[in-house]
Amino acid sequence: MKGRRSVTRRDFLKGTAGFVVGAALSQALPAKSRAEESATVVLVRNEDVVDPAGGVRSEVLQSMLDEGVKTLLGKQESLKAWQSLFKKSDIVGIKSNSWRNLPTPPEMEEAIRRRLLDCGVAPEHAAVGDRGVLDHPVFVKATALVNTRPVRIHHWAGVGTLLKNYIQFVRQPSEYHPNGCADLGHIWTLPVVKGKTRLNVLVALTPQFYGRGANYFDRRYVWPYKGILVGTDPVAVDAVGAELLRLKRIAFFGEDRELDVAPLHIAEADKKYHLGVSDLGRIRIARVGWMEGALV
Repeated sequence: MKGRRSVTRRDFLKGTAGFVVGAALSQALPAKSRAEESATVVLVRNEDVVDPAGGVRSEVLQSMLDEGVKTLLGKQESLKAWQSLFKKSDIVGIKSNSWRNLPTPPEMEEAIRRRLLDCGVAPEHAAVGDRGVLDHPVFVKATALVNTRPVRIHHWAGVGTLLKNYIQFVRQPSEYHPNGCADLGHIWTLPVVKGKTRLNVLVALTPQFYGRGANYFDRRYVWPYKGILVGTDPVAVDAVGAELLRLKRIAFFGEDRELDVAPLHIAEADKKYHLGVSDLGRIRIARVGWMEGALV
């Protein structure tokens, strides 16, 4: 991406409410992250994945996911790429997102589970879940996790991200709402998830780039981007996803409109919890497929 720069507190504060700006600027993030040196995120797009009626073409999405995993891991064959992540003995929870207005497409859930079974994972050891994962037998015993959700704006966190998607792994999610959900990264240090996430897939088929208020949804601010972002570093994938929404707001409004809060949790996950790379200058975006209007 030409002219990339850090996803810093200043970047995220553009267009946020005045009182948030004032509070956040007093705690500016360092220019350099203390997490990994660099990261790769694969952007895969296909103009045929969403049909004219808004439905998802499962076979196209499966191909996109496979291309993303192969490119990420540098493999020529899809199955070998997946087998480098998962083994037959794994118990795998697919952490999805069931928000009614923009859920993880069932076609994505099925595509991931299909490849897990192809790797030899037992059917009873590969399950999809969101709410209730703390009591789900597969997630309780999981040796591996796949994290997938749509990217969208979010009232509490600024952007609904892969980092945010693990909030159901705590009994009291509201405890992580203060300060723009800045401490979501802490959840990733808990035993139930720590070190288990093998793959992150941020769904950007029809992202929501703007809105204000809790559970806000307006189809005027949803567009057929027809893409997915794939990576092993959730911070890096989220940084690219957040930048995609920001650039779409600029393209749509001619400026970066205010959100309820800035998505500070992405940079915090990097600098405070060392979960990955939030600096866009150190994130390589590998692009696969149709790139018209890609923005990032």
